[in-house]
Amino acid sequence: MVNRTVVGAHYGLTGWLAQRITAVLMVLYTLLIVAVFLFVRPGDFTACKALFGYGWMRIATLLFFVSLFAHAWVGVRDILMDYIKPTGLRLSLEVLVILALVSYGAWAAHILWRA
Repeated sequence: MVNRTVVGAHYGLTGWLAQRITAVLMVLYTLLIVAVFLFVRPGDFTACKALFGYGWMRIATLLFFVSLFAHAWVGVRDILMDYIKPTGLRLSLEVLVILALVSYGAWAAHILWRA
């Protein structure tokens, strides 16, 4: 029996599936926002603010940002694991990326529910 040691960013199905699901969600949101702007045609700031005042639009936008940040995390994590070999440096960079993505998510939620 051969014992294989998995090194690097070779997580397989989980990372691949996360990338595909988040990409599909982002494409669906992009199509939704294009359709909304084509049919509703908000002409000024007040109309845009009213559009994002609907709960479904806020939820859809927040889901887009969560998908974007999850997509970014998987990609950046894989790049860091492939190219940054010193464990301490890689862990530090991963923590910085996580902190940045979480703060961006909180900022997006704050903006969406402030409107």
